[in-house]
Amino acid sequence: MTTTGSDQPIYERLVRERGDVVAESRAAAEATQRQANDLLDWRLVRHPESRPDGRLG
Repeated sequence: MTTTGSDQPIYERLVRERGDVVAESRAAAEATQRQANDLLDWRLVRHPESRPDGRLG
């Protein structure tokens, strides 16, 4: 069974009143994942020889 917005009037009302928490959570998780990927350079863990001093982390 496929549900659409019209099949879920309670959910639609909550989204209008409180905002789309699911979409906001998804966006926050994606932003956190992008930020973590930017901050954590996993290439150095996998390939320590790529560090100038040859040391791990």
